[in-house]
Amino acid sequence: MGRNTRDPLVITPQVLLKAYACGIFPMAESAEDPNLFWIEPEHRGILPLDGFHIPRRLRRTLRQDVFEIRIDHDFQGVIDGCAAPTDDRRKTWINSEIRRLYGALYDMGYCHTVEAWRDGQLVGGLYGVSLGAAFFGESMFARERDASKVALSHLVARLIAGGYELLDAQFVTEHLAQFGALDVPKARYDRLLGNALARYGDFLALPDRVSGAQALAVIDGAQDDAAGG
Repeated sequence: MGRNTRDPLVITPQVLLKAYACGIFPMAESAEDPNLFWIEPEHRGILPLDGFHIPRRLRRTLRQDVFEIRIDHDFQGVIDGCAAPTDDRRKTWINSEIRRLYGALYDMGYCHTVEAWRDGQLVGGLYGVSLGAAFFGESMFARERDASKVALSHLVARLIAGGYELLDAQFVTEHLAQFGALDVPKARYDRLLGNALARYGDFLALPDRVSGAQALAVIDGAQDDAAGG
């Protein structure tokens, strides 16, 4: 773990964007703690866009369009889902300041959601921050099996189509490892981040509604290009 600054912070959305550009991000001890602290890991989790692995069963789920995917439709619902306790995670780090800051970034067009809906109900999704050609994944949730995995797959397709170069996952978890997440040292991450920030990524390059088959075609095409190049 790199530097953690645990002094109470009062920060603005603009300061938060500058922090991302410097390779650091905020967290809270718990939902009840109103304070934030900066995290700058010595190793950073990333998901290579041209090496994103989709298990066979998930491919089938994507093709079947089990979930309706919506973009930037219900930010409050997504962050509520991410903040809710689960069997695996009884406590959350999403406090009132996190809600305030990322809500402001959402209103400014820097924070985006990818949402999985079924029968008119939000059943999974994720949110993160877009800056240059880098996307910083923050949190995800699922109320139904595979809902967050489908949302993540659609996110990757959208980033590829939009010309992004970096998908920051913060830390490699067992959940993300199955998709090909890598743990890279800070020096390498800083180079990847610098290259991505010097370019432009268009999060809205794809239409709001994209089928699972279309998302798979974009992801597979990027991998074919990488293998051929």
